[in-house]
Amino acid sequence: MKNNLLIFTFSFFAFPAFGWAQSAPDFKELLDSAMVRDSNLKMQITQNKLTDLDEHKLKDIFLPTLELSGKAGYLNGTARLTSPEFNLAPFINIPEGAFNNNFNVSGFSGIAKADAKMLLYSGGKVKYMKKAVEEKKKSEDILLEKTKDEVVASISRAYDQLALIHQSKKVLDESKKRLDINRKTADKALGYGLITPYDHKKIELAQATLDAKMVEYEGKKELLLTQLYILTGINRERLRMIDPVLSPVELLAAEKGIEQRAEIRALEHGISAADYKIKAEKTWMIPKVQLMASAYYIGLYGNRIKSSENVIPAVPILGYEGKKLDWRPNNINVFPLITAGVGFKWEIFDGKEGKHAEETAKVGKEVLQNQKEDALKKLTLNLANNQTNYDIASAQITLKAKEKELAKNALVQAEKEFRYGMSKSSQLIDAENDLEASELEYQNAIFNQRRAGIELMRSTQELDITKFYLIP
Repeated sequence: MKNNLLIFTFSFFAFPAFGWAQSAPDFKELLDSAMVRDSNLKMQITQNKLTDLDEHKLKDIFLPTLELSGKAGYLNGTARLTSPEFNLAPFINIPEGAFNNNFNVSGFSGIAKADAKMLLYSGGKVKYMKKAVEEKKKSEDILLEKTKDEVVASISRAYDQLALIHQSKKVLDESKKRLDINRKTADKALGYGLITPYDHKKIELAQATLDAKMVEYEGKKELLLTQLYILTGINRERLRMIDPVLSPVELLAAEKGIEQRAEIRALEHGISAADYKIKAEKTWMIPKVQLMASAYYIGLYGNRIKSSENVIPAVPILGYEGKKLDWRPNNINVFPLITAGVGFKWEIFDGKEGKHAEETAKVGKEVLQNQKEDALKKLTLNLANNQTNYDIASAQITLKAKEKELAKNALVQAEKEFRYGMSKSSQLIDAENDLEASELEYQNAIFNQRRAGIELMRSTQELDITKFYLIP
């Protein structure tokens, strides 16, 4: 009893989990998986990160910067001093060049410097560039909507193609059942001499043709499963469990216009970004102001400072020969040497570089405006074309449904006539083929109508996938 209870408890918890792990993925799971794996979407998101970096860079431009630098090396320098003429007649008259001397400094030197800078005013350029980057970011985010819609359309097509293949399999199965029944009837008719062997062979040929279509069906199914696996990464075992059904979709009139298309909205933000860029380039003539501070350290070590001639003149009367400069200080250093203040840069004439940048920005805006105008024309035509395609596809469903009903009635009549020996097997096979073809055409009409519906909704950026699939 205890063992049975343990088995029951294990089964209660284990089997539901196993069943859930092996359940068929619904459309939402397929779509979510495809969104994560889509290469174009990932590439676009990665590219958009560059704009985020530009935005952060502009935000940080007013932060102070601190730079440390220094150098050390051997110093050897000579300065030549030639005295000018000094005439205070009649008291003093010293001719030019009376006191000539060379002063030499040698030894090791070291210099260290710390520079701090902080931008106070950029002439308004940073403000406008930040707004331009913000508009560019909005444009890129909007274009992501378009890429996501493309992913939805791609998954929807593959999913509906799989449904179309499944419906084709059901049609072929029904044909196989009918042919099996008719084969038995033909066997009896051949035995009674009501039909010829040639008529009997036609039934066999129809069955062989149907078997070939079954093989073709399996090949197409495997191809679609491979496509869904590549798009979503979901294992094939679960994908094989999908059993979708095609049904027509009813769409209301569009609530939005083509102005809501991602391309148009993205171009509008791009034009706004171009406006701000033009304003930013116009600031080239406005002075830029920054706060600056520096601290220096200068040191001389193991140095020798000497002169080539006497710095203390000789006194011959006293027998004094004079004295040259020969000083060997242990070290000499200056620290701290600090400077601080506000600096500005005013480009009064920059060789028209700023003007050229401004004109380039204006041309960029003009290009975007032309692109928007062209896009409006093309998208208007696209909307009209997609509306027409949807209307035609919806009308085709009604037409194909009537054709299928007629083909079904014709087959019933052909089966009765063949059963009673009133018609040949070729007429029965033709009726069977007509019904099979009409049923497949009906499913194709539904598939085409759903495709047209998705493209129509995309025409005005109103793609609502819940109108096509049950999404919890």
